[in-house]
Amino acid sequence: MTTRWLAPCLLGVSVAACWPEVERKAPLADGSSGTGGTGGTGGTGGTGDTGGTGGNGGNGGNGGNAGTSVSITDARPVEGGPGAKPSDAAAGVDGSRDVSNEGSTDLGPTPPRPGVNFPFPQNRRSPYCAYPSKFKNDDVRAAYAKWKTTTVTANGARGHLRVQRVNPDPPFPENSTVSEGIAYGMTLAVYMGDQELFDELWKYEQLFLDDRGLMNWEIHADGMQILGEGAATDADEDMAWALLMADRQWGGRGTLGDTYLNNGKGQIEKIWQNEILEGKLVKPGDKWGDWNTTNPSYYAPAYYRVFGQVTGNTGWSDVVKTSYDTIDNTLNDANGNKSNGLVPAWCTSQGAPNNGANYQYDSCRTPFRIALDYCYFGEPRAKAYLAKTSSFFSQIGAYKIVDGYALNGAPQPANASGQSAAFVGPAGVGAMSDAIYQAFIDGAYTNVATLNLLVGGTYYELSWTALSLLMMSGNFLDYTAYK
Repeated sequence: MTTRWLAPCLLGVSVAACWPEVERKAPLADGSSGTGGTGGTGGTGGTGDTGGTGGNGGNGGNGGNAGTSVSITDARPVEGGPGAKPSDAAAGVDGSRDVSNEGSTDLGPTPPRPGVNFPFPQNRRSPYCAYPSKFKNDDVRAAYAKWKTTTVTANGARGHLRVQRVNPDPPFPENSTVSEGIAYGMTLAVYMGDQELFDELWKYEQLFLDDRGLMNWEIHADGMQILGEGAATDADEDMAWALLMADRQWGGRGTLGDTYLNNGKGQIEKIWQNEILEGKLVKPGDKWGDWNTTNPSYYAPAYYRVFGQVTGNTGWSDVVKTSYDTIDNTLNDANGNKSNGLVPAWCTSQGAPNNGANYQYDSCRTPFRIALDYCYFGEPRAKAYLAKTSSFFSQIGAYKIVDGYALNGAPQPANASGQSAAFVGPAGVGAMSDAIYQAFIDGAYTNVATLNLLVGGTYYELSWTALSLLMMSGNFLDYTAYK
């Protein structure tokens, strides 16, 4: 099994009828430049389809809530910008429905209906990114159904619902809940249109706030004991993002006491006040972390751009810049990772590894988060970083990626056999940044869609299976970009 959150433990801190017109905001100006990436034309085969036609198990109703609506027009999606090429339209990456996709028979975008602006599936393509040749929406449904059936429970949720850590990595107790799991659950629920689950997860979260108004990061299965005190920034920012997407998906408040938008803005402000150091660096939590202790896998620059747009806080542009600067600092000759993009789990802002000095079950999420910034905003620094990781992983092949590497790229698997969706999925999502990696993208998608890459623990791997398939099928979207 795997060991995650090593530092907190050591420190004791506990698109088809029509298209919605796209309103893509420009990236927040931050005045920094990106570093060049490496090439990398290697890839894997494995483009065959998988099965996976399971249903979408028991989604909650969506009862016509008041709020923002989506206007449907025949307007083209945004074109041009960083990373757009004249050949993109012919390649099917201009945001239009790719009718050559032979995987799904139900390609989106599904039109809005009363109370739901973005019903699943949407299948909207970024003008910047490449997608699997044959994705299936039924693969996503099956992944969500398996994740939900396996991890969501009312037991110990005190009248609500929670995500339990089934088959966790040690030393975490069986069936406990972590804030990260609630955040993943809210994110999955909003993209799958599962409003009931979304609301009940947020209500559960609200039962376990610390003195700064953010969720304590680990809760006992009985719902009565706080096992890990203090908040975890990655979870908090994922929750904030999910709340902003819920405002655009459903509008209003659902069954919550206040609107999704107000809850989202409130969450963002708490993150800003407690988890952003000096208005620049992402701390690992609300009560710990400094310039010498940060986790690059927590960095979500695409989120920060939207946080700034929604709140009017232009300071988030500094957080974007510091995030890329820190990642760049970690990639150097001394660490042996200058060309492969393998960031340490824990490091100083200057890039020196500490505690988690390898590419492990935290680090593996980094290509996913950075890929969001490229696919949503065409950020050149994101593409430069992703060129490194995509070259590295494509040369290994989607079916040979192990669950751990030294920073220099030497395999250091945490498990002797088996594969991890948390490693393969985000690596595949990162490779979406360039169509030269098409074979690898196809292989990663097909591999993850088996729903069997679970070596790192059932809860965590099922979460990253569903999240990765959502993104690779054009369903993990920035809803604020659409009218």
